[in-house]
Amino acid sequence: MSKSLKKIVEESREKNQPEVDMCDRGISSMLDVPGLFTLSHITQLVLSHNKLTTVPANIADLRNIEVLNFFNNQIEELPTQISSLQKLKHLNLGMNRLNTLPRGFGSLPALEVLDLTYNNLNENSLPGNFFYLTTLRALYLSDNDFEILPPDIGKLTKLQILSLRDNDLISLPKEIGELTQLKELHIQGNRLTVLPPELGNLDLTGQKQVFKAENNPWVTPIADQFQLGVSHVFEYIRSETYKYLSEYVQDNPLTASHYLLCAKRQRPDGVRHLPKIAAQWWEKT
Repeated sequence: MSKSLKKIVEESREKNQPEVDMCDRGISSMLDVPGLFTLSHITQLVLSHNKLTTVPANIADLRNIEVLNFFNNQIEELPTQISSLQKLKHLNLGMNRLNTLPRGFGSLPALEVLDLTYNNLNENSLPGNFFYLTTLRALYLSDNDFEILPPDIGKLTKLQILSLRDNDLISLPKEIGELTQLKELHIQGNRLTVLPPELGNLDLTGQKQVFKAENNPWVTPIADQFQLGVSHVFEYIRSETYKYLSEYVQDNPLTASHYLLCAKRQRPDGVRHLPKIAAQWWEKT
């Protein structure tokens, strides 16, 4: 193994090749690749489908790197030095074992695409400056353990793709409505029951847009709109009635939950705890 990897490194150096592909080579440590961190000229490094468990601090030596692909390894942690890669645009860490991101991770000034799919991350895994990644165009957080999406998501105003599929999300923040450049939103396979009215600020119903939201326990009125089509969902959540009901549920979660519980137990007395307009809506659930 080492000989062929050594040859790859030597050829890259001698021919000044900017792209290095070491996919599926059985590599368990980047330090086992002779001379890898001397390739300060390379702009792309592919180490997908290996057996890496860590990324060494030496990664900072690859100062011209623009694309790093670590997809499908066993990486459990990242060094803080990764945030020193000033030219990094694409970082693929999908299908690893990350349960936290290093302090200062949000200091990557050029990052456009970040793939963290299939890890063990949640809202507490993100460093304080994560949402300083304002150059992001695509953020993939699917197949993790998020229950809440932090409100600071609204700072990522250049996002065009946001994938949150198959998490444990129980709600979306109203700040998601600030992502006006969003063209794709994937929220299927969560625990969402309602949508923030602010989502109606976005244009996700055109032929070139993608909005996926199946496999959530939507309240009946929203589920009914989904049966009619995505455009009906957005028309509904933009209505004044929905805005009022959404605000009421947010301000009175226990009352709303009490009614739902009563309804499930076929105790209609719970409806008296809600204002008339809210009761009419909730009784449909």
